[in-house]
Amino acid sequence: MKLDAVIRWFMPKEERFHQSFSQDTSNLVHAAKVFASIARSTDLATREVLLVELKGLEHKGDEITQGIFEALNTTFITPMDREDIRSLANDLDDVLDYFESVARLLTLFELSESPEPLRQFGSILEAMSQEIHNTIGLVWDLSNAKAIHAGLVRISELENQADALYQTVIAHLFKSPAEGPARDPLEVLKWKEVYDGLENACDACKDTAHVLGNIVTKGA
Repeated sequence: MKLDAVIRWFMPKEERFHQSFSQDTSNLVHAAKVFASIARSTDLATREVLLVELKGLEHKGDEITQGIFEALNTTFITPMDREDIRSLANDLDDVLDYFESVARLLTLFELSESPEPLRQFGSILEAMSQEIHNTIGLVWDLSNAKAIHAGLVRISELENQADALYQTVIAHLFKSPAEGPARDPLEVLKWKEVYDGLENACDACKDTAHVLGNIVTKGA
């Protein structure tokens, strides 16, 4: 164990960060469930109502993130490296921002359809958010390293599924149909922007996992 990790082990624990990240990831899980409901809905009015709820969760996440940054500025000894705390908070905030952004695009573009890839992305992001919540809950005690590693592997597997899904759906969007009328180019561009946002959300989840992996490595 490195010297700085030993010092942190003997210093009083700062519980504010543990509590704040628990609130942040619980909020993320809630937001992922709301987004998955938006993805499954085929009614624009319902999507608009759920978007209002999602915006509220995104705003709550912003407040939690700001609280974490303020705690960093007033805490002498932190339970992990400051840059890791800051990166975790930023990455979680990014995921929430992508949820809200994609949901807003669906309503702004008046896309009422619920294609299978959209629902699959919703399920993947819901699962990734839950894994992030579980894993961050373990990272405060590095004796949980084995369980943390299992969570990180699961997040990586889900991200790989998302990558494959994204490549498939983008190829399908731009492929000319064998029969029937050609796709409306404007509709193709609308859906591409939606799927780009979903891929970005998955990448932000992956970035969160990388930070968690770094924390475990530093504490080994």
